[in-house]
Amino acid sequence: MFLPKYPDSPTPPSAHVHSPAEPAPARRPLPPVSISAGAIAAVITGGAVLTALLAAVAVSAVAVAVAAVVLRSLLREHRHR
Repeated sequence: MFLPKYPDSPTPPSAHVHSPAEPAPARRPLPPVSISAGAIAAVITGGAVLTALLAAVAVSAVAVAVAAVVLRSLLREHRHR
């Protein structure tokens, strides 16, 4: 009932071959790219330093926020007494 129905004979795809009006310009191969180990080490070191700085900023922001909440709580209790 739910089985697909296939045609008896497959229809061949129609082949449309377009020839270019002008020949494509000859491309020169690019020179091989060589990356030195020092460049890779510099990128990894730079990434590690930037990640550490971002983590330090995030931890500092959380610490300042917690200190602000604690001080606000202490000052509120002090005013109500």
